[in-house]
Amino acid sequence: MIELDGAAGEGGGQILRSALALSMITGQPFRIWHIRANRAKPGLMRQHLVAVQAAAQVSNAIVTGAELDSSELCFTPGHISGGDYHFAIGSAGSCALVLQTIVLALLYAQQPSTIRITGGTHNSMAPPVQFLRRTYLPLLARMGAQVDIELLRYGFYPAGGGEVIATVRPCERLEPLVLMERGRPVAGYAEAFVAGVPLGVGLRELGCIGGALEWDGSQLHMHRLPAEQGPGNAVLVTLEHEHVTAVFAGFGAKTIRAETVAQEVIEQAQQYRESNAAVDEHLADQLLLPMALAGSGRFTAATVSSHALTNAELVARFLPVVINFGQEEGRNTCVVKSPCQGG
Repeated sequence: MIELDGAAGEGGGQILRSALALSMITGQPFRIWHIRANRAKPGLMRQHLVAVQAAAQVSNAIVTGAELDSSELCFTPGHISGGDYHFAIGSAGSCALVLQTIVLALLYAQQPSTIRITGGTHNSMAPPVQFLRRTYLPLLARMGAQVDIELLRYGFYPAGGGEVIATVRPCERLEPLVLMERGRPVAGYAEAFVAGVPLGVGLRELGCIGGALEWDGSQLHMHRLPAEQGPGNAVLVTLEHEHVTAVFAGFGAKTIRAETVAQEVIEQAQQYRESNAAVDEHLADQLLLPMALAGSGRFTAATVSSHALTNAELVARFLPVVINFGQEEGRNTCVVKSPCQGG
């Protein structure tokens, strides 16, 4: 059994989610303690518990410690089963993070799967559904995976109530991915979403983004959602390039000005554009597992976060791969390879 300290490195929920995915795929059981020890509220919260329950159901696992606020968990996976699944987080916890826990595992099932999840779709500390659809899934498709996600209803903090549905087709093996250049610019645009809050909030956000990124009105899109899907506000900046698409998100709150929300997204987008790297900070973290499962991969990254470093150490506990971070022509690089590979 693999023993994991949840307080190691970044010390958040990513350690648990990655361990669940890798355990299901490799068949190796694990025990983790100090779950989310570096967070203000340590232990299993609703979205983490649902991720554990989803992984257990998908892989017919035996689990101990799967309860709210638990700081220790033992997970022994069984056979991965495709099929129709429905998971309700019961809060604004992230649907996207639950999906990311089980999608890679379901690629190894013998039959297609449909996963319906209710909870939060646009909340801080988690990727919005558009990130998965525009950024992550197209790259998985280049690796041979067929995964689709549909956003049925938006869900904001604190009410949640969002709904997404994903379909996953079995994949015999993931192909290696090399992503060293982002390629020529294709499109750039911003979107503001408001539900049950004044339209002016989104318009102010778009105005700030348009001015800072020198975009005209055709690149600024306002989306008024049904009031019952709120209250909530999110703003996205999407940068499409020949080889990769980047999505940056900001989320409104009662005590945060619209201009502050917009400025956070502007800074993320500008940092990425100035880096000349193919992959943004968040995508760099998400690519490590599929590349490791493929046996090799390579990319340049705007930033290598503590999330990515922690994830890299965890992957090496489950899979026979080496993940190295370095520098090449002034850019951060990540190389994933098996120990027997040269270079």
